[in-house]
Amino acid sequence: MEISLGLASEFRLFFRLADKLFQYSAAITSPQGARMSISLDFTSLTARYVAGDTTPVAVIQAVYERIALNDQDGVWISLVPKEVALSRAKALTALSKEQRDQLPLFGLPFNVKDNIDVKGLATTAACPGFSYHPNDSAPVVEHLEKAGAILIGKTNLDQFATGLVGTRSPYGIPRNAFDASYIPGGSSSGAGVSVASGLSSFAIGTDTGGSGRVPASFNNVVGIKPTRGRLSLRGCLPANRSLDCLAVFALTVEDGTLVRQIAEQYDAQDPWSRRLPLASPGIPQRFRFAIPDEASLDFLGDDANAHLFQQAIKTLEQLGGTPVPIDYTPFLEINALLFNGAFIAERAASLRALPGFDGKDILDVLRAILERADRLDAQAAFSTLHRLKALRRQAETVLDRTDVLVVPTTPTIWTIEQVEADPIARNFALGRYTNFVNFLDLAAIAVPAGFRPNGLPAGITIAGPAFSDNGLSDLADRYLKSLSLPLGAPQ
Repeated sequence: MEISLGLASEFRLFFRLADKLFQYSAAITSPQGARMSISLDFTSLTARYVAGDTTPVAVIQAVYERIALNDQDGVWISLVPKEVALSRAKALTALSKEQRDQLPLFGLPFNVKDNIDVKGLATTAACPGFSYHPNDSAPVVEHLEKAGAILIGKTNLDQFATGLVGTRSPYGIPRNAFDASYIPGGSSSGAGVSVASGLSSFAIGTDTGGSGRVPASFNNVVGIKPTRGRLSLRGCLPANRSLDCLAVFALTVEDGTLVRQIAEQYDAQDPWSRRLPLASPGIPQRFRFAIPDEASLDFLGDDANAHLFQQAIKTLEQLGGTPVPIDYTPFLEINALLFNGAFIAERAASLRALPGFDGKDILDVLRAILERADRLDAQAAFSTLHRLKALRRQAETVLDRTDVLVVPTTPTIWTIEQVEADPIARNFALGRYTNFVNFLDLAAIAVPAGFRPNGLPAGITIAGPAFSDNGLSDLADRYLKSLSLPLGAPQ
């Protein structure tokens, strides 16, 4: 249901008191004709399928009905035609039990960010004048469909994946799943909102400087940013190709991890793809976790978020962790490199190298980036790279004393109006705890941490060395389960 802003506080109090009430419940007709409520998280939906309470056809029908009721929500740029998705669902429904058991994502609806290719749908990157129709789907999409998932459509984003706010799109602003006056987070805005709002079991986004983590925090879902190169980038438009990676949004760590493991197949045709090591870094039961020292923590006046982060530290201590305050200065300096020197030049070069890109229909913020890049020379670019090398060494030295790094996912959250009043500075401020991660070749998982008194969610991010993804999943799962937080958003 829709919740009016005037009644929001009363509803939020009710939802906070009801255990698991945020889980998306869709009204689905059972094979026997009864109406039931069902969550789209993997465990709940799979259990319903096994019990024969519902079918993929009924689930897909319910998802499209819900999308139709909210056709102005700004989440979608394009949808798979309903009859095509239902045909896929019917084919899956007709499979034998033995065949279903071979499909780990059987009947699970999902979507992809619209900078990722899907055969039969346009790729726009939220720029109508750039739109093209790819000949093939991205390999990751193919892997997920082969595992039994059902594609619903392509979701909105900050244009050309440039932004952390989720408001930089001519296709509208996806409504924050908790309060439409607040930003949804970007650039994978539609992907994060779609999972929180019960329109998909999971979604695939991208992450360059935090785009797979910020929307997760603002919409009370899990955002998995894998080690760069674990998932093929073929069929995905570049932002900063040396930093880009795909990301997974899901309601639980277990769900997102399963999707990541299915999608992470080495791709010899992608020059950025990496082979998985024979052994991956683990995280011991008794672990040390780095946190920014008190002087470095800045929540921009958001005392509720600061309190939730301190509570997260206590919870991790109860799980066997020892906090280690660190000098956060090198991480802050690395953050600033994302839109400077070599990396702003790389972003401009990535855009201009795209077939059909002519600079028309781009938003002012992207135009400004291109203009700044034009003022750079090769010396400035190499100066940036050399400085990054030194900063990486400093950060590695700091992190060597610990097993993982734990940070707030964002310092705060703003209304759409506040961001529009100062779009550049506030966008940059949101990356305080995210931008450095890909520069340092870290893996990371953003997980919910609780709710502010006004009902808006907040989250933390747990990061570790390259290829520590499985260990991070184990720790993040233990953390999230210990909180027993509700999933997604109220409907």
